[in-house]
Amino acid sequence: MKARAKWVEGMAFMGEAGSGHAVMMDGAPEYGGRNIGIRPMEMLLIGLAGCTGFDVVQILRKGRESVTGCEVEVEAERATEDPKVFTKIHLAYRITGRGLSQAKAERAVTLSKEKYCSASIMLGATAEMSYTLDVIDELQKVAAE
Repeated sequence: MKARAKWVEGMAFMGEAGSGHAVMMDGAPEYGGRNIGIRPMEMLLIGLAGCTGFDVVQILRKGRESVTGCEVEVEAERATEDPKVFTKIHLAYRITGRGLSQAKAERAVTLSKEKYCSASIMLGATAEMSYTLDVIDELQKVAAE
């Protein structure tokens, strides 16, 4: 796996992945940026959300669960002194499906957190990790309406 970041101007960098995809990153104006791209530390949190979300959907599908949606919101706190590592990270999972099992969703999140999500395991070395899980069964939702 390869990636690079190339300085564009000011504090803006073009990030390029080995897969051929690119993303603009920039700093806040108070640090010389022009606010034309995502912050690098935000990219880490988005990567974490994508990594664990990918795992959860894949695990549930392998378990023959009918997953129709998965959203992972991340909220983090950073140290006040340099290096300003993440000290607390909370992941809020919202998984929807038809006849979706709460127990299987819990298991998928746990497996991602403890075994499969490289980003979660790496960030968990410096940050206190927590999560909440909201499972929405579309079949029950329709029956209630």
